[in-house]
Amino acid sequence: MNDLLTGLNEPQRQAVEHSGSPLLIVAGAGSGKTRVLTHRIGHLLAERGAHPGEILAITFTNKAAAEMRERVDALVGPRSRAMWVLTFHSACLRILRREAHRLGWKSSFTIYDTDDARRLLTQIVKDLGLDSKKQSPRWFAAEISRLKNELIGPEQAAAKADDARGKLVADVYAQYDERLRLAQAVDFDDIIGSTVHLFQAFPEVAKSYRMRFRHVMVDEYQDTNHAQYTLVRELVGTGDDRAELCVVGDADQSIYAFRGATIRNIIEFERDFPDAKTILLEQNYRSTQTILDAANGVIRNNTERGREKRLWSDEGPGGRILGHTGDNEHDEAAWVANRIDELVDAGETSFGDSAIFYRTNAQSRAFEEVFVRRGIPYKVVGGVRFYERREVRDMLAYLKLTANPDDTVSAMRVVNTPKRGVGDRAVAEVEALAARLRISFPAALHRIDEAPGVSGRARTGIKRFCEILDEATALAQTAPPEEVLDKLIADTGYLEGLEQSTDPRDEGRVENLQELVAVAHEFTEAVVRGTTDAEFEETGEADLTADVPSFLEHVALVSDADSIPDPEAEEGGVVTLMTLHTAKGLEFDTVFLTGLDDGLFPHERSMNKPGDMEEERRLAYVGLTRARKHLHLTRAGTRNIFGQPEYYAASRFLAEIPGDLIEWSESAPPPRVVKSKSTANFGSPIVMRNAADIPSLDVGDRVTHDKWGLGRVVELKGSGPRAQARIDFGDGEPKWVILRLAPVSKL
Repeated sequence: MNDLLTGLNEPQRQAVEHSGSPLLIVAGAGSGKTRVLTHRIGHLLAERGAHPGEILAITFTNKAAAEMRERVDALVGPRSRAMWVLTFHSACLRILRREAHRLGWKSSFTIYDTDDARRLLTQIVKDLGLDSKKQSPRWFAAEISRLKNELIGPEQAAAKADDARGKLVADVYAQYDERLRLAQAVDFDDIIGSTVHLFQAFPEVAKSYRMRFRHVMVDEYQDTNHAQYTLVRELVGTGDDRAELCVVGDADQSIYAFRGATIRNIIEFERDFPDAKTILLEQNYRSTQTILDAANGVIRNNTERGREKRLWSDEGPGGRILGHTGDNEHDEAAWVANRIDELVDAGETSFGDSAIFYRTNAQSRAFEEVFVRRGIPYKVVGGVRFYERREVRDMLAYLKLTANPDDTVSAMRVVNTPKRGVGDRAVAEVEALAARLRISFPAALHRIDEAPGVSGRARTGIKRFCEILDEATALAQTAPPEEVLDKLIADTGYLEGLEQSTDPRDEGRVENLQELVAVAHEFTEAVVRGTTDAEFEETGEADLTADVPSFLEHVALVSDADSIPDPEAEEGGVVTLMTLHTAKGLEFDTVFLTGLDDGLFPHERSMNKPGDMEEERRLAYVGLTRARKHLHLTRAGTRNIFGQPEYYAASRFLAEIPGDLIEWSESAPPPRVVKSKSTANFGSPIVMRNAADIPSLDVGDRVTHDKWGLGRVVELKGSGPRAQARIDFGDGEPKWVILRLAPVSKL
């Protein structure tokens, strides 16, 4: 017991020992929340007599769940295997697989990811004769997801629709839902919503899980949406027999409103649970005090914060934050590259301990270009990931059909991949047959002889397709996933086609298929290792088995954050480039928070909505608090937008950081343009010349710049207010300037 409390500060100790009433742990960035959660679990087992099987700990990412499992295992040993330490989706999937029969489902239902769902919606849009440019499948997917996160079904959506747009969404939603059920499939939103429905429709089922899980813990509670919030309420229950609830979160780090997360869940926790106790963790163990003062300075401008807190550290002030304003995005990227090289050469950081954050994915391009030229190793998180590559998705579609023979989206994806003579007309005939018989598309493929309009060549191809699937499905009943994949790759001729291709990219695709088989084999080995522990088997928690459905479930739950590169993967590691949303929960010695321009960050879409602006500010707070030692803030005076230079004022967030904390690479902080009375201002406003005052220059002209001194024009482009000049000032790479903005005079 002493080991469990040693080294904890007083609020952490209180959080570990609290019992009885619901507990809210307001955990500031870097305040050791994972340690508190794992030690609380250890305390439940060691001091309060809890059985491991009575504990349910829910996180948002596989990575966080794995880390917590490892830490708990280190504290209490193998008995921790009986606990459920899972993501929301993993926990709900376990429940749904066991209880599927109550909902009229097969236990082998398929999980449709974003791409699968969009393909299905594309087909619905086509069938309804809608203009996919005006009513895109992507838009319908977002609207349906929003409704599902609010636990609004198709019938409710139709009843609530008060305009043509809402009625159209409800109609598409109803068809989408019907086709999912026909395909024995669920999407990611269904995983949560269907579990809530299960508990509400079958109170005895809810009670059985409530009696089982006497201790429920939820991490990152500020990121829960309405469906997840309702799920937690159902799991905990009310009255005297409710389970003990502990939630951990930070309203200041609520940044997923676009996914349906509602900050209200954490801000109003004490209203939802009047007898709740709240404990604030404000001591930060990650960053220097200077970095924390900058973050505190920004976030205090928000009004929706719940319990106010101020992060502090006893690690000392550390160095000042470095700021840089580039002439454009390429100059900004070059400065970042120089700074990384400088820190690595000085031994103050490594590539693997360095990260670049930006507001939008498109901003990575300038950094990638300069890193390639400079030989700096890097990895972009959020690019085309392994499981999103075409050949991998194709083979997974085949594999899904062996687990769920009614999976329409998967069947339509690969019925003619590789090509076997099944064209659009044949597919349309099969669809018509499926609609006429009210069966799934794959079931109609197996009854192809009842579709008279299909050509002999297409009929032969479809029959061969069905044979391949039937044989692989039979094998999947007894064989591990890698063997089934091997058979599918061979029987379909997919690998043979790639190997005979003259397209150099197909060589990489062959390697990806080999890697997929290797991943399946590693999964099988990991499951076998995990279930050989006698105590684990006795608990009845060995849900994952070395079969195709379990492997597909494992693949479906892989998240963006799980693709973060391991700094130890190669000597010195690689610099990580990612959006601020992806950076949540991570930390690095050296951080570059880039693109700090009004309209970019905060994003222009948020500038006129107070709630959206507060979310942008929380995003800035998250970015600032990822840094341990070296924090850098960068921006660009101009950026190319659709090939044209556009001027951006400095981000208002820069004005919210105390000026004495930042050392600018220029002589003064970046200027800001006053846009309204409520907008903060520092420095001198940019002077924008009238058209008549823009200097007329020719290549070879000598000029003077107020900051960079004498120079010579080496290139010109654009005209009028878009006129630009590339000027060599004799101090390295010539600089592009916009003549309407730059303090340039012709000599």
